[in-house]
Amino acid sequence: MFGMLPFERGNDNIFDTFDNFARDFFRSSNTSLPAFRTDIRDAGDKYVLEAELPGFRKEDISLDVKEGILTISAEHKESSDQKDEKGSYIRRERRYGSFSRSFDISGIDESGITASYTNGVLELSLPKAQPAVPEVRKIAIE
Repeated sequence: MFGMLPFERGNDNIFDTFDNFARDFFRSSNTSLPAFRTDIRDAGDKYVLEAELPGFRKEDISLDVKEGILTISAEHKESSDQKDEKGSYIRRERRYGSFSRSFDISGIDESGITASYTNGVLELSLPKAQPAVPEVRKIAIE
C-alpha cells in the first residue's frame, strides 16, 4: 500500500539503497539551486540580462569581465550586537551570504555593456558585437 503513494519511489530494490540514501541526504541541500535567478532576452541589437538580487545593496554587487566571461558576484554581511551595561553580550548575530554566476559573452561588445540596479533587480544591457565585414582592397596591376 505504501508503495502506491504518488510521486514517491519505493525502496524495494536492494541495489537502489545507496542511490536512495544519497538522493535523500542531499535533497535538503541547495546544491541544485542556482545562485540567483536570471532571465536573458533578445532585444534585437542587444541582450538584456535581469538578475534577481533582493536584499543586496548596489555596493554589494560586483561585475567583472575577463576573457569573454562576465561574472556577477554579490556578497552581503550583516551583524547585530546587543550588550548590557557592562559591555557583555546579551545577543550577537551574524549573517553572511555570497553568490556568484558566470556567463559566456562571446559575441558581445564588451565596451558597450551597461548596468542598473533597481528594487532588487540587476539589469544589464549587452550590445551584440557587429560582425566584422572583410575589407575589400583593389590591387593595381603594373
